[in-house]
Amino acid sequence: MTTAGISFGQNKIQYPQTKKGETVDVYFDTKVNDPYRWLEDDKSAETGAWVKAQNEVTYGYLDKIPFRDELKKRMEKLWNYEKISAPYVEGKFTYYSKNNGLQNQSVVYRKGQDGKEEVFLDPNTFSKDGTTSLGGLDFSKDGNKAAYAISEGGSDWRKVIIIDALSKKVLEDTLVDVKFSGISWHGNEGFYYSSYEKPKGSELSAKTDQHKLYFHKLGTSQKDDKVIFGADQKRRYVGGYVTEDDRYLVISAANSTYGNELYIKDLTVANSPIITIVDNFNSDNQIIANEGSKLFIETDFKAPNKRVVSVDFSNPKPENWKDFIKETSDILSPSTGAGFFFANYTKDAVSFVQQFDYNGKLVREIKLPAVGTAGGFGGKKHDKIVYYSFTNYTTPGTIYSFEPKSGKSEIYQKPKVDFKSEDYESKQVFYTSKDGTKIPMIITYKKGLKLNGKNPTILYAYGGFNISLTPSFSIANAVWMENGGVYAVANLRGGGEYGKKWHDAGTKLQKQNVFDDFIAAGEYLIAQKYTSSDFLAIRGGSNGGLLVGATMTQRPDLMKVALPAVGVMDMLRYHTFTAGAGWAYDYGTAQDSKEMFEYLKGYSPVHNVKKGVQYPATMVTTGDHDDRVVPAHSFKFAAELQDKQTGPNPVLIRIDVKAGHGAGKSVAATIQENVDIQAFTLYNMGFKALPKK
Repeated sequence: MTTAGISFGQNKIQYPQTKKGETVDVYFDTKVNDPYRWLEDDKSAETGAWVKAQNEVTYGYLDKIPFRDELKKRMEKLWNYEKISAPYVEGKFTYYSKNNGLQNQSVVYRKGQDGKEEVFLDPNTFSKDGTTSLGGLDFSKDGNKAAYAISEGGSDWRKVIIIDALSKKVLEDTLVDVKFSGISWHGNEGFYYSSYEKPKGSELSAKTDQHKLYFHKLGTSQKDDKVIFGADQKRRYVGGYVTEDDRYLVISAANSTYGNELYIKDLTVANSPIITIVDNFNSDNQIIANEGSKLFIETDFKAPNKRVVSVDFSNPKPENWKDFIKETSDILSPSTGAGFFFANYTKDAVSFVQQFDYNGKLVREIKLPAVGTAGGFGGKKHDKIVYYSFTNYTTPGTIYSFEPKSGKSEIYQKPKVDFKSEDYESKQVFYTSKDGTKIPMIITYKKGLKLNGKNPTILYAYGGFNISLTPSFSIANAVWMENGGVYAVANLRGGGEYGKKWHDAGTKLQKQNVFDDFIAAGEYLIAQKYTSSDFLAIRGGSNGGLLVGATMTQRPDLMKVALPAVGVMDMLRYHTFTAGAGWAYDYGTAQDSKEMFEYLKGYSPVHNVKKGVQYPATMVTTGDHDDRVVPAHSFKFAAELQDKQTGPNPVLIRIDVKAGHGAGKSVAATIQENVDIQAFTLYNMGFKALPKK
């Protein structure tokens, strides 16, 4: 493969020459060139050679950064602490996961009634290089059998292995080609799972759009597994789970990432019909508990901030729903455990939690340790204790045990991290976006920060799919702040921080609001002298990668560094890969209408890189096994930038091999990626050594 030499002052980067093809698509009489279409073929030797050549250039550049090794040593030292999950009981054992610090994957342990600890599952033994991870674990009703899913190389495709939980011996053949699926046992006889037909062509990029729910009966072959739902109804996402009392099968079916049909089946009656509860995609609905035939449903139907309703199985249609936990001005995320309901509310992107009994009566508000994010509060109905985690940008995730009857809360597991939380502070601000909307942002930094415009700053956001960014601790961010960095997280429209209206305000023909909110966040940080354009980096992943791509092409002057990760970069073709068509609620598609096509083309990062523009120093990151947002998005964007970049700023693409969208990535790979991102960022802000602490 030939290289194109581009001189950057004293540095000369030889980029791989990316050939241009002749592909042209026509949308509503408009011709659109797609010269890098060939990079969509993830199976071709040509694409493989391009990936190898790009990585050689990228790692050649990163290897020359003088403080990269020092940064890695500190990151590893800080990362090296024991991490333990909340425990849960299955059969005669208490299970929990633990990582001694730098293990690539966390290990599942258990204790019997004698209190002796033993390894139950060690995912570090699944593959030599730590790239095979545990993707789910579920137990039969009596706890004597288990099924666990594994992901190889970060793929969304899973294998399911069935074992005798007591002896840990494999019971039967492995289930294959399982995707976007839970595992939910019915009694001890088998379990429900979901999957697609294996696509023709590449399993990493070919479209998958008919999801089916299956039942696997123990002792039978996977080819004989019965389709429960999805054979006659074509749905893109189908999930099924059994209620805790084994009485009902609940089925959710959807065509997009928002809005689902809801069905239920009585498992105590042979050949009982599947009953429809919700027959449209206009709301999000899920059954979170039942008491006999009384069902409790979390929904945003007629409640954009969510509520919990109750209804009897005999007549479960929405017209019979009664408020159980009413909608409020804050965003509800409910859970159940130990015979109670826990209403976890988000108010301005931070948590507060209320406890209710099964009559809908408020028991108490649970006092949290500080301002931040609480999660958990789930468990079985007969548990005596529930566990919850608490974290914020300066507090490592700590697990608390909580007695719902007395309201007593105490620390169960506090991590020992070599980081002085008390030396750092977070400040929430509300800044004004282009159209006057107030947007919250939390800025975290070392106490005593000088507002002189010279602080290296990472601005992070997501802005989509009803997902809320709430405060959480990160070792990588801790290292960044130790080195004098500011870490700012903006809660843009398109997210879930203020409910459905906030989400919808950042979708389809309103998507530009999200980019405007992000740009305004950067302008605020500069105006308040936290940083300046020479010291500002923008970062985001997946939909957040799109955010970074769109923002850097619209306002290349705003930031010094751009860090788009696993981004959706080709907005005209995203829906043609894997499950991409399911994102149409947020994005719309180029086929919807001429107006939608033109709007998408107007911000699509791949289509808005222009010749003669100086773009910021950019490091695109992706994984060659990403079958959620296929790496072709990142490949094409990097090729466009390398072809058209003007001026001295480097444009690199860092492609993790045997890695996917992010889930299950090994600790070693995660550390190295964060080191490379921070080293690249500081180096391009002019630092020749780590900033003095």
